[in-house]
Order: sequence, then structure tokens, then C-alpha cells
Amino acid sequence: MGDTRVQQVIEQSVLTVVKAVEDKLDEEIATLERLDADDLEALRERRLQQLKKTAERKSRWAALGHGEYMDIVEKDFFAAVKASERVVCHFFRENWPCKVMDKHLNILAKQHMETRFLKIHAEKSPFLTEKLKIVVLPTLALIKNAKVDDYVVGFDELGGTDEFSTEELEERLAKAQVIILDGDSSSVQRKAAVKPHQRSVRQSERNGHSSDSEDRIGRGWPWRVRQCQGGRVWAEERQSGHRR
Repeated sequence: MGDTRVQQVIEQSVLTVVKAVEDKLDEEIATLERLDADDLEALRERRLQQLKKTAERKSRWAALGHGEYMDIVEKDFFAAVKASERVVCHFFRENWPCKVMDKHLNILAKQHMETRFLKIHAEKSPFLTEKLKIVVLPTLALIKNAKVDDYVVGFDELGGTDEFSTEELEERLAKAQVIILDGDSSSVQRKAAVKPHQRSVRQSERNGHSSDSEDRIGRGWPWRVRQCQGGRVWAEERQSGHRR
């Protein structure tokens, strides 16, 4: 008896939803039927203009290098960020954490034509690293209207691990409004959880200790900057458990 009642409730709910959809379609059809030839032509013209503007915008972005993840040198940085409204610039060196970031940015560059994705070698860009205070690699400078608006430093905001997903990075960039997500993307609602045993180098240093086990867990942790005679250099990765 109980099962029969549940089945009836489910069937009634389905019928209600179907009826609502049918009513909506009927309303839209009726609206279209009321339109005369001039109205339809006006709608068609507006749609064509929208498509034309979208195509022109994408063409302009492509001409600027949008849609690709590009390596640039220091002297080209300012011209690049002035030419595009939104820029994500990865300060990197040849190490495992930066290669992980490269993989995700290469994917996002193709998905988000509205933003230019760049990478610049930190060691070969001393002026920029000093000016922008880049002290951890990888670091993403999030640039809007030719001004650095935000940073993603290392992996702390991406779950504290090099195993974060492209969607988690996409969510972080969307939060900074340096990329645009169409519709209600599931990635926007997905929150990157930091696992208790995964801690960053910065967190360990703040707590005043760093163990061998943390070294092994942190094979993908970012490189840090240290000062030495002759200026800024990039510290070598600690040997214990690190991936090359």
C-alpha cells in the first residue's frame, strides 16, 4: 500500500513538471505566432549583429595571442598586459611545481578566449620579480586593465597539493574575475578542500619546524627565494622526496 502511494506521488510530480514545460512552450509558440514578418526580420537582424560582434571580438583576441598559453620575455610584459583587458601571467622556472601549473594553464587558455595566458621565466626577469615582489614559484599574477589585481601564490589556495584539478584553478581565477564562466558552471560550486596532512612550506615555516615527512609529502611544493651576495637567486629544492 505504501509503495503504491509513493508511486502515485512520483507520477503526479512528473505530470506537474511536464505540464509546466508544455505551458511554457505553448506560450513561446503563441508569442512567435503573433509576430509579423517585420518583427521576425528585426529579431533575425539583432541576432546576426550579436553573432557578428562576438566573432569580431574573438578575432581581435586571437590576433593578440588569446587562446594560446605563450612564453614571453621580460621586455614584452608591459605591452602584452596593456593590450588585453584580462591577463594571467605565470612566473616560473624549470621545476616540477611549475610544470604542474603549466599543464592546467594550457587547458584553460584554450577554454577562455577572453583572457590572455602568459608565462615568464622568473630567473630571467629580475626587474619584474622585484617590482611585483615574486618570492614563491609558481606564482600567477592576475592582471586586469593593465594592473596586477591579485596573485595565486604556490598551491596553498588549490588544496595545498600538486594534485589539484583544472576546475579548482578555474574556480580561483573566476573568483578573481580574471576569467568569465558562462552559466552556472559546476566548477564554481566546487570548493577545494585542504587535507589535514597536506601542509605548505610557508605553513611549516610559520610553525617554526619542517620535518622529513613533510618534505616527502611536499614533493610539489613551490620554490622559495633567498637573498645572497649579488642579488636575488632561487633556492634549490630540498632533496628529500622531491620530484624533478
